[in-house]
Amino acid sequence: MIVIDNSGQGLVRRNGLAVDARVIENTRNAGFGEAVNQGLRASAAPYLATLNDDAVPRPNWLDALLEAIERRPDVGMCASQVRLFGEDMLDSAGMLIARDASSKQRGHGRPPADFPVAEETLFPSGSAALYRRALLEETGGFDPGFFLYCEDTDLGLRARWAGWKCLYVPEAVVEHHYSYSAGRASPVKAYYVERNRLFVLAKNFPAGMLLAAPFAALARYLWHAWYLLQGRGSAARFRAEGNAGPKMLWYVVRAHAALLGALPRLWRQRRQIRARAKITPAVFRHLVRSHSISARRVAAL
Repeated sequence: MIVIDNSGQGLVRRNGLAVDARVIENTRNAGFGEAVNQGLRASAAPYLATLNDDAVPRPNWLDALLEAIERRPDVGMCASQVRLFGEDMLDSAGMLIARDASSKQRGHGRPPADFPVAEETLFPSGSAALYRRALLEETGGFDPGFFLYCEDTDLGLRARWAGWKCLYVPEAVVEHHYSYSAGRASPVKAYYVERNRLFVLAKNFPAGMLLAAPFAALARYLWHAWYLLQGRGSAARFRAEGNAGPKMLWYVVRAHAALLGALPRLWRQRRQIRARAKITPAVFRHLVRSHSISARRVAAL
């Protein structure tokens, strides 16, 4: 057993939380994606499971994921049935993506009975997922440059470009304290979600979709403003937690500035993704449209 202590404070060692495990202790928080990559490099297992520290799996969670993926050699990643903790409502049954590369949970807030069967979905939520080692090695694993949020979106789309499929496994049940670590509508989340959406867009979307994305983003911003006036959606939660409305605009500006600074790296990564692609841009566009979410729905969640 391998434990990555990504706290930067030696919490595992100090609290004696992994006596019989090999502990890799980071001196600083390296980010979710890099911590997962460390676990992959330190192991030789054919599969890698991700589970957030605020997620509680049912006893057969991992068995259900393994049974599903071993039946399907074309499947490189599996999505769990992630429920909101203590509620008979879904957090996610896989993920959806908007035309501006905003990603949201499929089925969020709906009863689990609405998603009763195993079926293909776009990619899993990294809060509770299973990946083939072959997929992670082929794609390069999680991108450490994301640090927090949307790294599962980026990896899932890169895996799709590489020809891998994703399967939703309803028997693999996890209960999740939604956004417990960073806060459901915190400034940290607001910035990283917007910045990393732009990173996903720059790396993964074909040229035609890139041109349309700013218009989709503008529509989402307008819906955020509308729901803010009504006291609904993520923008209203952001204000309710003591953050002034102009801060939201500031985080959008900061995110776009970060995109400009990262463009050389993102362009190199984009070219590498295309060089290894096993599907065409037309197939990618069809996948995104088949698992899409509207700007209005993104703002409402």
